[in-house]
Amino acid sequence: MVDPAVDQTPVTRRFLPALLVLFVGSGCAALIYEIVWFQLLELVIGSSAVSLGVLLGTFMGGMCLGSIILPRLIGARHHPLRVYALLELGIGAIGLLVLFGMPLVNSVYTAWAGSGLIGILVRGVVAGLCLLPPTMLMGATLPAISRWLESTPQGVSWLGFFYGGNIAGAVVGSVLAGFYLLRVYDSMVATYVAVALNIIVAVLGLSISRSARYEPGTRELDVVPAASGSGTVYIVIALSGMTALAAEVIWTRILSLLFGGTVYTFSLILAAFLAGLGIGSSLGSAIARNIVRPRWALAACQLLLCIAIAWTAHVLTDSLPYWPINPSITNDPWFTMQLDMVRCLWAVLPPAILWGASFPLALASVAAPGQDPARLVGRVYAANTIGAIIGSLSASFVLVAWIGSQHSQQVLIVVSLIAGLICIEPATTDGAPAPSIRSQIPGMVLIVLSIGVGALLIRTIHEVPGLLIAYGRYAATRTNQASEIIYKGEGMMASVAVSRLSDGVLNYHNAGKVQASSEPQDMRLQRMLGHLTTLVPEHPRSVMVIGFGAGATAGAASIDPAVERQLIVEIEPLVPKVVSTYFSDHNFDVARNPKVRIVIDDGRHYLQTTNEKFDGITSDPLDPWVKGAAMLYTKEFFEEVKRHLNPGGVVTLFVQLYESSPAAVKSELATFFEAFPNGVVFGNTTNGEGYDTVLLGQVQPTHINVDDVQARLSRPEYAQVVQSLRQIGFSSAIDLFSTFAGRAADLKPWLEDAAINRDRNLRLQYLAGLGLNIYQAGPIYSEILRYRGEPGDLFLGSEQTLQSLHSLIVSPPLR
Repeated sequence: MVDPAVDQTPVTRRFLPALLVLFVGSGCAALIYEIVWFQLLELVIGSSAVSLGVLLGTFMGGMCLGSIILPRLIGARHHPLRVYALLELGIGAIGLLVLFGMPLVNSVYTAWAGSGLIGILVRGVVAGLCLLPPTMLMGATLPAISRWLESTPQGVSWLGFFYGGNIAGAVVGSVLAGFYLLRVYDSMVATYVAVALNIIVAVLGLSISRSARYEPGTRELDVVPAASGSGTVYIVIALSGMTALAAEVIWTRILSLLFGGTVYTFSLILAAFLAGLGIGSSLGSAIARNIVRPRWALAACQLLLCIAIAWTAHVLTDSLPYWPINPSITNDPWFTMQLDMVRCLWAVLPPAILWGASFPLALASVAAPGQDPARLVGRVYAANTIGAIIGSLSASFVLVAWIGSQHSQQVLIVVSLIAGLICIEPATTDGAPAPSIRSQIPGMVLIVLSIGVGALLIRTIHEVPGLLIAYGRYAATRTNQASEIIYKGEGMMASVAVSRLSDGVLNYHNAGKVQASSEPQDMRLQRMLGHLTTLVPEHPRSVMVIGFGAGATAGAASIDPAVERQLIVEIEPLVPKVVSTYFSDHNFDVARNPKVRIVIDDGRHYLQTTNEKFDGITSDPLDPWVKGAAMLYTKEFFEEVKRHLNPGGVVTLFVQLYESSPAAVKSELATFFEAFPNGVVFGNTTNGEGYDTVLLGQVQPTHINVDDVQARLSRPEYAQVVQSLRQIGFSSAIDLFSTFAGRAADLKPWLEDAAINRDRNLRLQYLAGLGLNIYQAGPIYSEILRYRGEPGDLFLGSEQTLQSLHSLIVSPPLR
């Protein structure tokens, strides 16, 4: 069945700026939804590479489907503004449905989810049910409104401006959600704001439609043939979308090392990238209005992208890491963020502008007078989105982990070069007779020069420096220090490194910082986590370790002879496969221990989808300021941990005091104590100053019989455990438990103003993200000790044992 098309009369120009404003609001709402939905769904299906790939592919796939389906389902007889308004109302309604339906989705998913192919399919179904309906409506908005315009150069130009306005709104939405709505409020309030924007846009659209006359014509759709060479243009814009999203994935990884992988960093990067797309779209729209052969301009954009990609690659690996910047100079994070924004724009703006300009130029290249604008826009948008899906998924799953960032960026230059060259040929023959050999010479020279320049540009791209992977935002301050990067690797989820200092100390690096080391204070904390997890419960037969790291915590737990089976859940495959081997002398070669099983997954996701129970669970995740890590510190997660503890079981949690603020530390402790009201704090010091802590919790009130623990340590089979404790400065059970720093009841007054970290707000990652350059470990620990009371019935044992323990708690040795 063929729908009637529009025999367009010129649209009153006074309405077009109003439509531009509507698209700004629509784009703002869309980005708020995207950030909120990804955060909510990651809590359900996990934040592993597979889960993130499923989410991204589903989101963009829905937009692609919407752009294709709408022109075929909704005829041109309907007023475009009314269709657009109804789409916005539909997006808002589904946005509310997703928000309130997430608990049901979570319960259904956890009942059916598993591992392997079935698990991936279930994740895809969940993501599809939640994301496809609203994203299809989002993808349909631009094709819907396009029918109010003619497929002439001026009409196509306005479509480009609408696209740019939508991106401008997305910039606002990214910053608004990341820096305000989710930081101050939660996902519920952010959703309400997005819904309100949808309603405002819809009401204004309906209001304008009453004044803006629209008369459908009688011509049939698509009877006007597409411009010559349209198939080539679709391929080019798909390749452009592929390189754009692949580059965004690669550069976001590198920039998050340079700035620190906080939620604010990701919002800044997204905003900068979108700003470039918006600027480029506006420039491309202005060019498309006046240029005779837009395919030439489209080809030029792709060829110039070769230079722009090389520029960004050079800046990210050979320039920015060595700028003389020390983030710890100021305690005000907003100054640092301003600097980060400038550096981000300096790096990514040139290629982003060219990618943004490509879309309106592609529209102009395939447009012909009399075409249905909705189908015109839908096809170009779909081609661009399909390329974007391929680019983002290939970069996330294949390219970086397989060939590294250096070669991945070289591939992007080759793809852009191919896109530019195949776009040249149709542009030279458009509507003209077969060219003579002489007339082809300039084009051939251009092709040869382009290939030559591309080959030279490829050679300028270097590896991501090991110094940047290891020390991230502090790379410039470490250039003259004696440390050797003995391993660096780029995995699916993270870039990791191992370094050796001149004194032989080993460091394990992840997220651009030292996460574990063989330094005495670090080794003490890591082994305290493992030994407390197995020595406090009477029968620690089964243990779960969340986060492999250098393996010291897992190794300490594994050598306890009472432990019969141990599960380690790690999200990055490189860590247990490669990194652990460098620390085998410090982690008791735990990766090869026959009673140890290693699972590659998000620790939270694994717990939600298993029925296993454990006698001990210890969690040593990345710093809470790393985006996503706060999911392992929420009240709901701790409640999930409780459900997987056997009677008498113990949970231990690492809480760092350095690179953190008092507000973030309070949030971590208060949230843990919400789930474990009898929780206990043990402190780890260096040179007598606070460094980090271990939280310990049980379902029932905790009672530790120090004499019984010492009796266990006196058995011959515990000799390896005793040796491990001595290596970190503990010669007895009394020494170990003398690190007592307080109980939940003691710290209640100090934690009165603490923000509870919940799934709906993930407040901790916003608090911690403001304190990653603050070093107040000593004062924070002193505050904790100021509120510490007597341990009371926490410790049991003989009078002599308790007196000795009390003396060491009050007057601890210098560690």
